[in-house]
Amino acid sequence: MTITRATGHYVHKADGLYLQFDRLFHSPIEEVWFTLTNPTAMQAWIGTYTGNPSTGGVRFRMSGDDAEWQNTTILECQAPYRFHADVGEGPTAVRVHCHLREAGGMTTLTLSQRLANADDASSVGPGWDYYLDRFAAIRAHRPMPEWSDYDPGLVDTYRALHVPAPAAAPKI
Repeated sequence: MTITRATGHYVHKADGLYLQFDRLFHSPIEEVWFTLTNPTAMQAWIGTYTGNPSTGGVRFRMSGDDAEWQNTTILECQAPYRFHADVGEGPTAVRVHCHLREAGGMTTLTLSQRLANADDASSVGPGWDYYLDRFAAIRAHRPMPEWSDYDPGLVDTYRALHVPAPAAAPKI
């Protein structure tokens, strides 16, 4: 059993409440971007996609035998710095933001997912901690983590996470 910890925190953005995660890599930004966005590299940690992202849409499928292909709309892509996407369609679409920053030979990946409500953090949080730890394991050539270390282990931590009040609008 690996010791895991909850790393997500809430962030209010213009379009809603997000659960956000940060990971630091001792790698150039282009290498982290490749692992994050190349469909073959993605298979090792989360899933894959088909199609050409430059068209604004691809089909994405999570790893696993029963995972279904989902239409994915690419809302913004500025390689190797950021992409925003809606995975799925309609009211159940999952909005994801990924931002990368490089300084001193290290790259920070910030990933956030919009939540329909704060209760979603108890499932979204352990999931992203697991997949981002898989991402880190691939980058560092370490063994993959086990899902059983995240769920149910982190569910109560995310359930108890405090939702901060949104920032007040500036007075004019």
